[in-house]
Amino acid sequence: MYLFDLGKLPGQQSMLIFHALARMGIEALVIVSPSRPLASIGYFQDAEQEVDLQYCKGMGIPFMRREVGGGATYLDENQIFYQLIWRKENQKFPRAIHEIYPWFSQAPVETYRTFGIQAEYRAVNDIITREGRKIAGEGGGNIGDCMVFVGGILLDFDYRTMSRILKVPDEKFRDKVHKTMEENLTTMKKELGTIPRREEIVRVLRESFEKMLGRLEPVSLNQEIVEKMKELESWMTSEGFLLKKTSKVPKGVKIKEGLEVYYGLHKARGGLIRTIEEISERRIEQITISGDFTFFPKERLDGLERSLERVPLEEDQIIERVESFYEKERIESPGVESKDFSTTILNPVRASTTG
Repeated sequence: MYLFDLGKLPGQQSMLIFHALARMGIEALVIVSPSRPLASIGYFQDAEQEVDLQYCKGMGIPFMRREVGGGATYLDENQIFYQLIWRKENQKFPRAIHEIYPWFSQAPVETYRTFGIQAEYRAVNDIITREGRKIAGEGGGNIGDCMVFVGGILLDFDYRTMSRILKVPDEKFRDKVHKTMEENLTTMKKELGTIPRREEIVRVLRESFEKMLGRLEPVSLNQEIVEKMKELESWMTSEGFLLKKTSKVPKGVKIKEGLEVYYGLHKARGGLIRTIEEISERRIEQITISGDFTFFPKERLDGLERSLERVPLEEDQIIERVESFYEKERIESPGVESKDFSTTILNPVRASTTG
């Protein structure tokens, strides 16, 4: 198997390389960083609904759709990507997707641990620290006759730009995404206080993969591969591929496995209700409620928000908690009932699991 240790490539090339190798049937490990930032959009996403393309254009951030799943993300030189490509019939590799992720994660987990970060794999496709903060996300799928799995070592991360490239309902929701991301997504710099030398990280990552794969043969990009990348770039950045539509309307942002931020919207008889809800392990972790409805006494609305924390995402339990709070605090909200709050909270969650 080949090793393409490519250092830093101009933005989109860092993603085009694994697409090209897979189509050419070249089995390899690629280690690369983008020299210029870009936005990468998951294969099953609707680019115009998920990403603020006008903002990206205005800021000169190129964007492309990749041929593996996952969510939209911001890529820059502070991430070292590892991309593994192998032929489907190669018996050395796991066959079932649920077996590939933990197997594939061994090398990056070992790399983090070598530098003093106690990382571990967490299903479905995250690497987390001992404290539960996500420090790498991974994705994969089939391209041509090959399987491709990709992930990244996070040296540092631009949380602000990541939250800015996403298309969200309003700025309040964006601020919540930004804050939740900072609290739950970590990096080598945050964990260690400094960033180890890139060359050392790459060496450890390569050696960790070699323990699994055997000796890797270092090679460089040849003209045939470069031409294939150019051909794919023309197609993958075309409007037909980039802007293809999906029936799924985004309702939230996944921060890590088991933690999402959702935006709820529901028109009750008494007015419009909006919620921004942080959902962890099928429970309401935090929630903000706003809208144009009447709520008396108005000073108690934050109390309702606090009362809903840690409530399971079950309609009857949400209704029971709201009604209990209303009775205790003598709340009046004409035209807005407990059922309306549960509908606002649950609608985006249901849409994300059925869409």
